[in-house]
Amino acid sequence: MHDEPDRRRSAQSELRSRLDEGRARARLDQTTLARKAGLGRTTVSKALSPSGGVPSADTVTALAGVLKLPVGELLELRRIAAEETGTASADLSGPGRPIGQWDPHELEVHPAGPGKSSSGADGVRALPGYARREHDQVLANAVTAAAAGRSGIVVLVGTSSTGKTRACWEAVQPLAEKAWRLWHPFDPTRAEAALEDLHRVGPRTVVWLNEAQHYLGDRKFGERIAAAVRQLLLDEERGPVLVLGTLWPEYAHDYTAPPKPGEDDPYSLVRELMAGHTVSVPDTFDAAALATATALAEQGDTLLADALTRSRNGGRITQDLAGAPELLRRYEQPRQAASRALLEAAMDARRLGMGLHLPQAFLTDAAPDYLSDHDYDQLTDDWAEQAYAELAEQVHGKQAPLRRTTSRPSRRPPTPTTDAGTTLPPPPGPVLLLADYLEQHGRTTRRRLCPPASFWYAAHTHLTHPDDLNNLTKAAKDRHRLQWSHHLLQRAADHGDNSALARLAEMREKAGDQDGAEDFYQQAADHGDTNALTALAEMREKAGDQDGAETLARQAADHGDTDALARLALTREEAGDQDGAETLARQAADHGDTDALARLALTREEAGDQDGAETLARQAADHGDTDALARLALTREKAGDQDGAETLARQAADHGNSFPLIHLALTREEAGDQDGAETLARQAADHGDTDALALLVRILQVAADRDGAETLARQATDHGDSFAQVLLAEMRDIFNRLWPYGLDPDGTPSSPW
Repeated sequence: MHDEPDRRRSAQSELRSRLDEGRARARLDQTTLARKAGLGRTTVSKALSPSGGVPSADTVTALAGVLKLPVGELLELRRIAAEETGTASADLSGPGRPIGQWDPHELEVHPAGPGKSSSGADGVRALPGYARREHDQVLANAVTAAAAGRSGIVVLVGTSSTGKTRACWEAVQPLAEKAWRLWHPFDPTRAEAALEDLHRVGPRTVVWLNEAQHYLGDRKFGERIAAAVRQLLLDEERGPVLVLGTLWPEYAHDYTAPPKPGEDDPYSLVRELMAGHTVSVPDTFDAAALATATALAEQGDTLLADALTRSRNGGRITQDLAGAPELLRRYEQPRQAASRALLEAAMDARRLGMGLHLPQAFLTDAAPDYLSDHDYDQLTDDWAEQAYAELAEQVHGKQAPLRRTTSRPSRRPPTPTTDAGTTLPPPPGPVLLLADYLEQHGRTTRRRLCPPASFWYAAHTHLTHPDDLNNLTKAAKDRHRLQWSHHLLQRAADHGDNSALARLAEMREKAGDQDGAEDFYQQAADHGDTNALTALAEMREKAGDQDGAETLARQAADHGDTDALARLALTREEAGDQDGAETLARQAADHGDTDALARLALTREEAGDQDGAETLARQAADHGDTDALARLALTREKAGDQDGAETLARQAADHGNSFPLIHLALTREEAGDQDGAETLARQAADHGDTDALALLVRILQVAADRDGAETLARQATDHGDSFAQVLLAEMRDIFNRLWPYGLDPDGTPSSPW
């Protein structure tokens, strides 16, 4: 039977062996294992080394979790082994323990909520990837100096949950590999623990003064602690040490501001200690940090990815991450059921399309049906006040589950055409803002749920913003709440929403209620909806009221919508009323829409009315649209009317469009009519079209007129025509190849180029 020391050595050996075998089975090297376990590499190396001593219980637990080993059995082996070694007594050389044995959450790094980090760690205690900012460089410099033997102190100053403690944790990781210790004075109180053991701090120790107001701001011990820290920094025999602290700005101001004459100076030593050693931490991520966070999110960091999707908080990423776990707890474990009901009503409102600012009156009336019968019976008269007060209490990062806010007023420059009725007033009464994290949580967990009747009732009773009402109309229809969908749409129409009025008009029209449809279209038109004017014009036209239809179409055109005039023109044309069609098309052209004239021209051409077609096409060209002339020219060419085609093409060129001339020239060339092609190309060139010059170059080349081709190519090149440049280069290449024989490209003798 082994004696006690042998039993302990055997336990330590088996513990180390089982951990190493688990690492081998998982195919992890020590660096990867350390990263997944959230430990320092040195800590893992010592745990697996025969000479590394007995690892801490935290280290064993972390490694067992990653390697999927029975943690209870390993902790029992560790307990037996620890009874032999002198590690515990050796650790008493100074307060603290190796950095690698600390969990960052033990040092008050805020949990970021359930998720997966870029390192692969997951669970509620996973840390998101880290994006360095300017203050990180200051910390890195202090760490480098400490590692080189120079003691120092850095105090990060920033508002709640801006990443101060996490920055300190990331900064000291290089010291973990150098066997540095970390001491976090905490028990029985922070101030008492610090004052009692500061004199025992030894070399290569990080003194962790997170929330330094609990140390330096203590009325009884603060100045003494400051004196002890200063003495520690000056004592070379106890160095190097690194003191890291964090403070909110209001505390930093109190400690560093000099007292007014005649007042006490309670922080004189604290002020001296902090002088020149504070570093500001910004509330938001800058562009570089956001880029880093985005890259980490793309590598699989779901915590950062989720936070970035909520980035309308203006880069307040750390506050979002720090507040998430507590926000979720406040939703899942409220002090009263009514608080959860209000949050679920707000979640449903946001996911179904309501705006950021939720009217309090709406939420109050929406909440009751989210409660069970039992919880509803327990409501008191002031239940809403109590619930809103609970939900307004802040968590980390100055966030609250549901807080009052103020809508920013719209400040737009006035215009003469602005309809005063289109400026929407803010909702009456207080408005509330749901925390981004809870909004996202609701979109995920409640996506398949339909709100209860009280939600739809409250929306119909209290909401006035057209966007809110229209979005909830669609949401109700999608969830087969058809009556509520209709009533919400009617309410949007009652508040002057043009799209709602138009939809109601379409519904009445499909149901055969022409009078009802016209009434809704007229209401929309009265609110400036030109589409409604167009719809009314078409209805009047169908009813035989041509004068009324034209009047409405002109009204729409006066407001910039010429569709009604164009459609009426084509309708009259189809009905055989050519004069009426032309009149309407010209009116549309006078308002800048020549499409109706062009379409009428083609219609007349197809009907054999060439004179009428040309007249309409020229009218369109007079309004700047030469497409009709161009199309007619090509149509005449296909029909064999070359003279007519040329006439129309020249008219188009006179209006600035030489494309028909070039197209006709190409057609003639392909048909072997070189003279006709050259004539048309020259006419296009006379209108300044360098494409025509390039075409002429090719025609003259074929006709063996090298001098003419060269001259035109130079002209086109001078006008920047790249195709002509290519032709000119090809001509020179041909000549250079023929030069040894003293011949031109056509085989006649030539002098040098």
